[in-house]
Amino acid sequence: MMIDPLLLLQAYALGVFPMSDDRHAQDIYWVEPKKRAILPLHAFHLSRSLARTIRSDRFRVTANRAFPAIVALCAQAAVDRPSTWINGPIEQAYRHLRELRFAHSVEVWEGEELVGGLYGVALGRAFFGESMVSRRTDASKVALAWLVARMRFGGFALLDCQFMTDHLRSLGAVEISQRDYLQLLGEAVADVPLGAGRAILSAGSGAAAELAFDPLSGAREAAGAEGSPFTPVLTVSGPVSGHSIAQLLTQTS
Repeated sequence: MMIDPLLLLQAYALGVFPMSDDRHAQDIYWVEPKKRAILPLHAFHLSRSLARTIRSDRFRVTANRAFPAIVALCAQAAVDRPSTWINGPIEQAYRHLRELRFAHSVEVWEGEELVGGLYGVALGRAFFGESMVSRRTDASKVALAWLVARMRFGGFALLDCQFMTDHLRSLGAVEISQRDYLQLLGEAVADVPLGAGRAILSAGSGAAAELAFDPLSGAREAAGAEGSPFTPVLTVSGPVSGHSIAQLLTQTS
């Protein structure tokens, strides 16, 4: 089955997202958890060891340069994850959302090998994390740290992690009620005109996502988002480094 992109975006704006029972299943179902995991952007836990890894630039981090590869990597079976919920229709739906500039990925490289990362959907000032993967120690933590730092820079208000895990909790995620989540969500997507019909599909994620992800995809750095409480520390044309990411994570933590 095909998932209509406008329907998918409208579902996110209502707090609903799709899943499947298995990688090889054909059906999907819609999920609205009673308890929601979010990661408050001011509360990301940057351990000393993770900060050292980020500053060392052991990994090279990009955004939106290998989106299909990240989704495929997240969908692969692994020793600790023999099956995933990312089936063919879901994988195709997010590749379509990437073409429409609503879905985004953060890729972590060791040399020329893709060793981890994450992907999700940006809508207004909300980012809905869908899945992350690690094929090297700390690769997914590095991806999430870069995501949080860039979301701060772009002026995002909500990082939705969907379901709580021990891994996310160790990085600062908290679990909130559906009612509290919907209030945060409503504020974060208040300016997204999803009721305007299919014309919204040509608009992309918006200014916050452009500020957050474009520099990592090769575009020029820009000034901080209007109204953002975070002061940009990156230069207008300089590369985004691990040191600057660590600085963004510690200046308001």
